[in-house]
Amino acid sequence: MRTTLLNEFDAAIKQGAGGTSEWRKGGQVLKIILFGSYARNDWVDEPDNGYLSDFDLLVIVSHEKLTDIADYWWVAEDKIQRDPAIGRTVNIIVHTLAEVNQAISRGEYFWTDITRDGVVLYDLPGHPLATPKPLTAHEAKAMAQGYFDSWLPKIDSALKGATFYQSENELNDAAFSLHQAVERAYICLLLVRTLYFPRSHNIKFLRSLAEDVDQSLAKAWPREQRIDRRRFELLKRAYVEARYSDQYEISIEDLAAISAAAAELRDLVTSSAKLALD
Repeated sequence: MRTTLLNEFDAAIKQGAGGTSEWRKGGQVLKIILFGSYARNDWVDEPDNGYLSDFDLLVIVSHEKLTDIADYWWVAEDKIQRDPAIGRTVNIIVHTLAEVNQAISRGEYFWTDITRDGVVLYDLPGHPLATPKPLTAHEAKAMAQGYFDSWLPKIDSALKGATFYQSENELNDAAFSLHQAVERAYICLLLVRTLYFPRSHNIKFLRSLAEDVDQSLAKAWPREQRIDRRRFELLKRAYVEARYSDQYEISIEDLAAISAAAAELRDLVTSSAKLALD
């Protein structure tokens, strides 16, 4: 994975957007860090039941424009996903050293956990991570409460929108609204529990990160049956295809099952968040 990331980044630097800009010509990968369940040695490996922990990678780069996934990381990510030797989903987040160190200095849980548990796969000398400055309990709770108060109504709004669109027989719009409800639910959980969420609309990625924080969320999306896995993939595709593709179709039965799962997820997230806030 490390070699693929570095090689494809070098190729993207030579061919990508930015012309002869100094930030692109001098662009560097500063660190690659494995985090999450594989870094902590508590991964799940049950492929027959559909439960298989993802590899989560943090890539730290020298300039904010190099964090653009489409311009600099899509090819590497695609090659890694297709590599049979890896055999599982690999999630990549890309940030600058300044972003990471600011978050570590603020004591944000997601980042301090990485400094504690992360496994460094690549490290360019001379670019140290900051020393964590833990938040006080009062500061952490205030931040988490603010996130919860902001995001829970957004989940409910998207669920209401899905109900309305379904009543109007606008099934694709209902599917997109359900995608938004699920995306927002995972964002809410991640912000309350870790004070961070990645810049991604990929609900499979968000699900992986959120379930890594609280495994009880997996109840909303069983993996054992093929039909359940298919429905989640159908919802994942809805972010783009339900709005823009004439080929996207969803049945009333699938929509009803996804609606029930999204509502259950909302309740699970609420319970998990409230428990953390107590």
